[in-house]
Amino acid sequence: MEFRCLAVTPAVTGALKETWAGDTLVVGLFAPAAGSGRALAEELVGEGFEALLQRRRFEAKPGQTITLERPGGSPASLILVGLGDPADFGLEALRKTSAEAARSAAAAGAVELGLWLPVEGLEPAVAAAAMAEAVRLGLYADQRFKSETEPPSLPSLVSLLGVAPGAEAGLAHVAATCSGVELARRLVAAPPNKATPQSLADEAAAIADAFGLELKVLERDDCEALGMGAYLGVAQGSDLPPKFIHLTYRPAGEVTRRVVLVGKGLTFDSGGYNLKTAGSQIEMMKYDMGGSAAVLGAARAIAEIRPAGLEVHVIVASCENMISGGAIHPGDVLTASNGKTIEINNTDAEGRLTLADALVYACGLEPDAIVDLATLTGACVIALGEEIAGLWSPSDGLAEALLTAGNAGGESFWRMPLRSSYKKGLKSHIADLKNTGPRPGGSITAALFLQDFVTRGLPWAHLDIAGTVWSDKARGEDPAGATGFGVRTLVAWLVAGAAS
Repeated sequence: MEFRCLAVTPAVTGALKETWAGDTLVVGLFAPAAGSGRALAEELVGEGFEALLQRRRFEAKPGQTITLERPGGSPASLILVGLGDPADFGLEALRKTSAEAARSAAAAGAVELGLWLPVEGLEPAVAAAAMAEAVRLGLYADQRFKSETEPPSLPSLVSLLGVAPGAEAGLAHVAATCSGVELARRLVAAPPNKATPQSLADEAAAIADAFGLELKVLERDDCEALGMGAYLGVAQGSDLPPKFIHLTYRPAGEVTRRVVLVGKGLTFDSGGYNLKTAGSQIEMMKYDMGGSAAVLGAARAIAEIRPAGLEVHVIVASCENMISGGAIHPGDVLTASNGKTIEINNTDAEGRLTLADALVYACGLEPDAIVDLATLTGACVIALGEEIAGLWSPSDGLAEALLTAGNAGGESFWRMPLRSSYKKGLKSHIADLKNTGPRPGGSITAALFLQDFVTRGLPWAHLDIAGTVWSDKARGEDPAGATGFGVRTLVAWLVAGAAS
């Protein structure tokens, strides 16, 4: 799918025809009636436009869409989309509308699609990137595991009409970023008999081979030699061997900044002996590797973008959390690679154990910043729902940079407190700490647990994406199912940091 930007004089069909001659045009209309979009639509439809809208009960409410076929006309199909009140239309609404419009256009069989949506007040390159990403990601479909599939009907060329000169610059990273999001969606959506620790290592190898990255995969013996008792304690209950993945992008020339992305890689989480019961969505625990999918997707995007001066390390301590005669027991004590001892009071709080050793390893790389992503706690979902991820960081600068990147990427985060007094809930009578605290503030104590494995003073952020990696229904440019959440934020943050 190819994208281009065309600055067309508003509300003049002659100018439109001189510049663009596609088969399907989408025009956004505000309510109440106003703006160049309505003038253009009225000119294309001709006499009876208002009567047509009344007959179709089109009030330009957000999400409202009607398709008008124009046999012999140019364009052959005109799709009107409602935008609601102009005061409520911003970047987020632009993304959502672009995705919805693209789905309507694909259903109409669009080959060359034009989008005429209002972008006044938005930075042109930012608006163009948001529209293009939303179109491509909104048309994503995963049919890998169906015996009968339908070939996707996608437009080959999408023109963003009416944007200001200079908007084309916003398209530079769209293809790479979307490819990273799509990779993350495929990984999260794959069933646990397909997405295994070995398959994550294979995916990392494929990225390394395709883009010339470095890859190191530590086997169980390697991890034992490094003292990774917390990670291996989780892995010991599964028949599948753990894979500790270290993928590295190095720029050409001087390195001015080194960052580490750490992703939780539990390819299936049964809960262990604290078994997940009915109603706990055990059948969905394939998505417990959403953090690893996000960092691998970001790695794939960065490998294609190749930002100068930026070195990126991607760490995934991948394994399963299963029940067997060799699985960890509630009450066991594990020793992490930094020497800290951990009393296991809940085997279903396993992700933080794998991340503990991954964070120690990441600190050993002496980076300028570390960001970890994990589907870590149900408590975060209770606090923030399914559209907002939690962000914890002792570094104001890193937190603000990630929040800004999230806004640019269309992903929502809320900064949460690292309240030190809550750490008393992690005290153990026989070890340095327990792996869970009391139920209140569970997502906060989880972040405080992780902080114990990060070198003091090193900028670090923890992103709890438990609620956002999966959606039971389509939401904006995200389809029902795996969303690929986190990739766009990471890419925007990394690229902005490389440019600064």
